[in-house]
Amino acid sequence: MEQGIMEAYRDDRKQVCKEHQLDEGFVKDEQNEGLTDEIIKENRQLYEEIQKLEAELQEAARDFQIKEDIPDIKMNFTSVENPENDSQCLNVSCSFQVSSQIPYELQNGQALITFEKEEVAQNIITMGKHHVQIEDVNLEVTAQPVPLNPGVRFQVHVEVSTVKINVTGIPDELPEDQMRDKLELSFCRSRNGGGEVESVDYDKPSRSAVITFVEAGVVDKILKKKDYPLHINQRCHRVTVSPYIEKHLKKYQVFSGMAKRTVLLTGIKGIQMDEETVEDLIGIHFQRQKNGGGEVEVVKCSLCQPYIAYFEEETNGIV
Repeated sequence: MEQGIMEAYRDDRKQVCKEHQLDEGFVKDEQNEGLTDEIIKENRQLYEEIQKLEAELQEAARDFQIKEDIPDIKMNFTSVENPENDSQCLNVSCSFQVSSQIPYELQNGQALITFEKEEVAQNIITMGKHHVQIEDVNLEVTAQPVPLNPGVRFQVHVEVSTVKINVTGIPDELPEDQMRDKLELSFCRSRNGGGEVESVDYDKPSRSAVITFVEAGVVDKILKKKDYPLHINQRCHRVTVSPYIEKHLKKYQVFSGMAKRTVLLTGIKGIQMDEETVEDLIGIHFQRQKNGGGEVEVVKCSLCQPYIAYFEEETNGIV
């Protein structure tokens, strides 16, 4: 009887120990699961933060991309090999101003309309509500200003030197000091069109150099050829010569404002027509003086998908 009690006691003790081990394992599993959930949560937050930063970076890069068509202008360049005075030796330079195009996202059910005159656009905005007949549908659209993101403007100054040239494709066969001396001696030779060299700025990693001459006429004679002979170790190499051009950005400015001749129209919904037809009908409505309108330049409507319209500082109109 006593032996049976002892065996039952041992069995109960084993069962308790087993249950205790299971409880400890369950607690550890819960702790590990909680730690795993915390790590997953932190990773998710980091991933969302990375996505947000990448989106902001792409948006900033898109806003400040610059596209500018420079008008074609006929220019005549005259070489001065024997200038009469120092004023004829000045570098060739030009400058022009660049303004960025400002993007605006046109959402579904909206339209942009640009008028020829600013006062017409402002009158349409002041009136506020407009009833536009699109075939059998009488739309009530709201006219409001177009809020524009900041843009940039700056001046680009370009100067072509009359005493310096770029030299590229220099063979990597001599130490830096020896190559600098070899370039100076080579470009001093008058039989190859060279002249007295004032300085040599040699960059060994890029295998390029900037040669500065004492006299301005030397550059013009050398640039008549696309390459120049460079003799090293009884071998003749042909290096590429090109004009030395310096570019500077000046008067960088950030500007913002409202479009003066363009109006945003909202509330264009429930129309089963193509966008081009709707644009024509909106243009006809706002071209009539009895509707407070005037001469219309362009209308862009969004019925199915968003569009990106671009504004320029000069015209404040849709591009």
